[in-house]
Amino acid sequence: MSVIYGIIVVVVFFMPFVSVLGMICIWGERKVAGHIQNRPGPNRVGPFGLLQSLADGAKCVMKEDLVPELGDRALFRLAPYVAFAPVFVALVAIPFGPELTFERHLNSGLFLILAMLSVEVMGVIMAGWSSHNKWSTFGAMREACQMVSYEIPLGLSLLVGVMAAGTLNVVDMGLEQGGGLHTWGIFRSPFVFLAFFVYFVASLAANKRAPFDLPESDSELVAGYLTEYSGMRWAFFFFAEYTAMFVVGGIQAALFLGGWNDPFGLIGYYHNEFSADPQGHWVGMVVLNVMAATIFIGKAGAVILVQMWLRWTLPRPRIDQVLYVCVKVLLPMGCVLLLGEALWQLFVPWRGGIPWKDYNPLSWGDLMKGGTAVGLGVQLALMMAGVAMVVAVAVWVGRAALDAKSVKKRRAEPEEIVV
Repeated sequence: MSVIYGIIVVVVFFMPFVSVLGMICIWGERKVAGHIQNRPGPNRVGPFGLLQSLADGAKCVMKEDLVPELGDRALFRLAPYVAFAPVFVALVAIPFGPELTFERHLNSGLFLILAMLSVEVMGVIMAGWSSHNKWSTFGAMREACQMVSYEIPLGLSLLVGVMAAGTLNVVDMGLEQGGGLHTWGIFRSPFVFLAFFVYFVASLAANKRAPFDLPESDSELVAGYLTEYSGMRWAFFFFAEYTAMFVVGGIQAALFLGGWNDPFGLIGYYHNEFSADPQGHWVGMVVLNVMAATIFIGKAGAVILVQMWLRWTLPRPRIDQVLYVCVKVLLPMGCVLLLGEALWQLFVPWRGGIPWKDYNPLSWGDLMKGGTAVGLGVQLALMMAGVAMVVAVAVWVGRAALDAKSVKKRRAEPEEIVV
């Protein structure tokens, strides 16, 4: 029965979710690129161009599936699925809500996600090698070198967050951050705060996202490992990339950004209340988990939006510069943060447990039990700094949006079609 249940969940929820996620991300990336470049982006098919991705998908299905005559035909056909399947499997451990996690009691959920993401590189290497094209092979080798290198600082930065959380179970991580903004993982210590940004930069390179998109660098490698692909096999690689972006954003949300919890601790409070009598509050539990999943997806979507923003803002560095940043900058920084977090926990302990269940997160006395005044003060200072950064970025974006309305339209730009 468990196998049948798993198949139903995958078919009914995960597959439609990945399809809708890919469709929205493709549309969103083209819209972000358009606004940054002062053009409308997709606006012809459906309201706001939302159905443009469906039209592109239909076009990919109708395109001829080309296979290089001198390439390894079996590996060439298999590579897109090897690249996509591990990322799809990683969704198994993503904590959408307290009860909306496929494997809720998986005690090494974070390691499973990282293991699946690291397998994706095998599909890229297979694609480049089997294409019988030197540009594809160069792109695949770049991906192998880049991804394997950046896995080290990425893992070190995650270890810093894991040390602060005290668990590898992603559901427990979310429960521990349910007391409000000051209990979120990113504000536990200065070292976790910096590890968040190290992880974000390393995840861009591990996912071959711009400005680290050297494996598919069109300026010198045509399309890199994708050069010989067409139709739906070509589309599978991009489905894998956008799903990996969501998984990366999900890890950041689960470990650093409070998981499915809101900044005021309401999700954690009511989950603790409803858990005392789940049968009597089953309607509330359903509504609570839907709201939690919405918050979690919103946080992961915000990370994806920043990734898209950077892609159309920053120039692409050389491959030697990419590796320099990994070996000479992020790797030493990750080691320092790991050592610093260990010393911080030794001398500045934090009040552990689940908020609202083990302690009252709004009570200074409860927070001081097992903690220190210095640690709490640093947490509050980091929280205010984080809020100030988010507000500054929001004001910056809002000001840019207002200024964009005064920019004169280009003569060659056609009028928008009202649907």
